[in-house]
Amino acid sequence: MSDKTEPFHLPVTVEQIQKLLPHRYPFLLVDRVIELEPDRRVVGLKNVTMNEPFFQGHFPGHPVMPGVLIVEAMAQTAGLLTQISSRMKGDTGSPLFYLAKVDDARFYCPVVPGDQLHMEVKLLRLLRGMGMFEAESRVNGKKVASCQLVCAARSDK
Repeated sequence: MSDKTEPFHLPVTVEQIQKLLPHRYPFLLVDRVIELEPDRRVVGLKNVTMNEPFFQGHFPGHPVMPGVLIVEAMAQTAGLLTQISSRMKGDTGSPLFYLAKVDDARFYCPVVPGDQLHMEVKLLRLLRGMGMFEAESRVNGKKVASCQLVCAARSDK
């Protein structure tokens, strides 16, 4: 994927994701991209396993994925939408975006080991280095979390 002309085919694998995002284990929280409408929406997957390091302390005997990590996984999925969309247009990729704001975060039920988190992120608008997104996560079709995200392009380059 380092070649800007290389086409993207679904599913986008974790190896390809690592070429698009700077995150690494244990903080890379998207395993695959399964749906994509460039510059509009994306669906990413996170396979939640008992081997996740956060389950050691959250909570012993009753493992629950922390809500902040679900939000982070949705933000990483938003980053993949911008990165893949840019590369599909022939760009070398959009600048690195930082999570700047989370609004209206809601958590409806716990995410536990064995779940597969489906994260759908829609781009609401991209303006002057700011991306605004609507995000929702589901497990087995049931909504588990939702929020609105604002991401800002890195300005320290």
